[in-house]
Amino acid sequence: MASSDAAASDPLLYLRQAIFSGRPPIPTTTADATSNTDAVQDLAKATHLLFNSDGDHRAFPLTAITRFVSSNKPVDLRSIYLAWQKKDVAVPEYIASTQQLNNDLSAPGGAGGTVQNLVFVEKLDLITWLEGATEESEFIKPLAKSEFIKPLASEIAAVQAAGAADVAAGNKGGIATVPSGAGGADGVGAGVGAKKTVDPRLVEIYNGERNMGDRNSVLRGIKATASPLLPLPACVCRGTRKLTLIIICAQDFSHVRKYAEHFLKRQRAAAAISAMPGTTISPALVSNLKKPAAGGRRPEPIILLSPSASSLLRLPNIKSFLTDGLYVPPTHASLSSSTATILHVSRLLPSIDAVRPLRFVLVDTPDQFKPDYWNRVVAVFTTGQTWQFKGYRWQQPAELFAHALGIYVGWRGEEVPAAVRGWGRGVVTAQLDKFRDGADTAVARWRDREVVEGIWTAIEEGMRSRGWGKDGR
Repeated sequence: MASSDAAASDPLLYLRQAIFSGRPPIPTTTADATSNTDAVQDLAKATHLLFNSDGDHRAFPLTAITRFVSSNKPVDLRSIYLAWQKKDVAVPEYIASTQQLNNDLSAPGGAGGTVQNLVFVEKLDLITWLEGATEESEFIKPLAKSEFIKPLASEIAAVQAAGAADVAAGNKGGIATVPSGAGGADGVGAGVGAKKTVDPRLVEIYNGERNMGDRNSVLRGIKATASPLLPLPACVCRGTRKLTLIIICAQDFSHVRKYAEHFLKRQRAAAAISAMPGTTISPALVSNLKKPAAGGRRPEPIILLSPSASSLLRLPNIKSFLTDGLYVPPTHASLSSSTATILHVSRLLPSIDAVRPLRFVLVDTPDQFKPDYWNRVVAVFTTGQTWQFKGYRWQQPAELFAHALGIYVGWRGEEVPAAVRGWGRGVVTAQLDKFRDGADTAVARWRDREVVEGIWTAIEEGMRSRGWGKDGR
């Protein structure tokens, strides 16, 4: 290449070609490009980078500005070369190396100046471009067409002239014949067994090809596939002295479908639930209410609470009431301010299962129910207000309490609402002593335990009458 061409004077192209040819540059302390006597290992003391390639000697100052731009600022050759040297180290180690080199440059005996730290994305893009894995980089300003095409044309002409001279001298005579599958622009797409004549100059080019591996090793497929693949358009890459032809093949990733199907099933199920009108997905609620598969653990019975603010039993105090037999108002300061929308309590019901306690699910709204969840509802706490049943599977009280036990809890001495009395035997009533704050709760509320046991007895009888405990249920 002529030295007057911008492409031939570009340190980035020289560095890329040196890496491609396996002849890395040498840091030196002199601008003499014909001697290696001043080579140094310490990049802090070096002033130039020497390139030696097939008799072509060229030295660039390490302070030379390159076409690589970081944060709208051109990066010098020393920073580029350091990033290449540290291409395989972790980010913290690369940053530490940059800081150490800056300290050494400013120390006595150092070459002076500073190096720039490239962020991870910039460094990765630079290394990819230097290794030849990509022909373009968003951080590298391109050469003008006239600056790039002229050196490439002169390189092609030089290769053609060398081949013609060899043929004329008799060193490489005749027209070689190779099978069509041997490669080459004239052989692509030829029929099986056909013979093609190939220019000896192309044979010389093919002999200089670099083996890049097969399609599985390059594209890192999960497994090899035997299906025939069509090559994508070939691209010509510039080496130091020869042209290299690389054929890129497409990989067949159709086998990935069976691995993806397992994950897509769960995604479709979640999407179906979210598509229901007025539904807000709660992953915890869906997973806890999910009916176990056949042969798995038994289904968990569900108890529905009243969402009414006048209800004596709500999510904040229902668990302590059913498990400890002690009533505390749902707004009492002693209760935790949890925002949970689902609770669990365990209870041993001897007539259902005398060995294992049953795990009950407590919720105050059926908005996220699936149709089969209603088969597991065993009790409904109510205040006598029929608006509570809006959105239920059975919205009429008579029909609802034919499928699940109704429970009304009120204050002792107060009259049970007429609506509750009119619902008949499907609803049991319980009365609690009025709560008086400041008294010894454990002593004053000794009758709460009796009420709780009565409620559990009614739930157990209702479950047994509806078939719980039979057929493993």
